[in-house]
Amino acid sequence: MLSKRIIACLDVRDGRVVKGINFEGLREAGDPAELARRYNVEGIDEIVILDVTATIESRQARAHTISAVAHEIFLPLCVGGGIRTEEDAAAAIEAGADKVSLNTAALQNPAIITTLANRYGSQAVVVAIDAKRQGGRFAVYVRSGQAETPRGAVDWAREAADRGAGEILLTSIDRDGTRSGFDCELTAAVSSAVNIPVIASGGAGSFEHFAEVFTAGLADAALAASIFHFNEHSVEELKQYLAARQIPVRLPASTRT
Repeated sequence: MLSKRIIACLDVRDGRVVKGINFEGLREAGDPAELARRYNVEGIDEIVILDVTATIESRQARAHTISAVAHEIFLPLCVGGGIRTEEDAAAAIEAGADKVSLNTAALQNPAIITTLANRYGSQAVVVAIDAKRQGGRFAVYVRSGQAETPRGAVDWAREAADRGAGEILLTSIDRDGTRSGFDCELTAAVSSAVNIPVIASGGAGSFEHFAEVFTAGLADAALAASIFHFNEHSVEELKQYLAARQIPVRLPASTRT
């Protein structure tokens, strides 16, 4: 069985890491390069930089932030926010990203998924889906959770995979920043519908939540921010907890026996 990945998310605004609740009420959490350096040492598997206001403000994710983070880590780096064109993706990758994450742009122009997959390989193309419960369905939202679309999360994930996406970054808007646990129903629904990895995001508050999303939620990876940023829990402790419960993870070299 492949190891489950633990991913740290750096939501960046104006060059600083921020975190909110349900995509609102952002508060500062530190310098992205400094946080990336710490996570690299602690044994995080990947880092995602999301420029949370890039799409709204119609600008690219900032190249200097990407470069600063890339210089601090020796692990995969994914960048999202303001990736609207092939040129935007190229700029992010040239700045140091290994993968790019598409959200609003992919919904507006699904063909860009295939274009980027053909150019860089599917492993470099992540489609981010922000979903919220609406009655008996999971509605897809864009523009940093501000605008509802007619698409459902499961159907859109399936189409994104068919068009060449290598991964789905699935965020529950309802759970974002609440620390009440991942939405395992949402995650399992999408994971069961596609044959590519699904990264669960939104709601991490305890080690138990990660175990739940890897088992009941069928997630291949879990992304979190607050639980790591504010030094409440270490990545190493989380991985030891998961390994003790027979959930396969890549342990830091210092803890292997």
